[in-house]
Amino acid sequence: MDSIDRAILAELQRDGRITNQDLADRVGLSPSPCLRRVRQLEADGAIIGYRAEVSGKALGLPITVFVELTLEHHTTESTEVVEEHINAIEHVTECYLMAGDGDYLLKIAVGSLEEYEVLVRSKIRSIPAVSSIHTSFAYATIKERSPLPVQAGKSWRRTGS
Repeated sequence: MDSIDRAILAELQRDGRITNQDLADRVGLSPSPCLRRVRQLEADGAIIGYRAEVSGKALGLPITVFVELTLEHHTTESTEVVEEHINAIEHVTECYLMAGDGDYLLKIAVGSLEEYEVLVRSKIRSIPAVSSIHTSFAYATIKERSPLPVQAGKSWRRTGS
């Protein structure tokens, strides 16, 4: 991946609906080579998809909940079953397998505290092998859906003091 590929990725993260012509202009290519590079980045798995970002509030889901699940045991079979259950819960928008105290971290969107309670009672508690559930509610979003840094070889450095 060279600097032009990285520039393409940076631009597409800012605006996934940009036209190929505008993208080519921004990264200093003509349209045909730009489109070839985009298609190659897709084929290589650097670009994994395109989507619209939708407001949870607009859908009546203003509450973001983070749930840490800890498992009783960690067999291949039990983790497969746990992950199947998690994937079947539509309110779970993200799920991460964690190192540390908890095993899974879920990001959940709900409309109310009552809705979350029903979700816990009907779906989350019924997940086999879960020994504990720890819930945290987000009351403000400080930074959300930031683009990934695409510049290779550049590390974060504190400037000033």
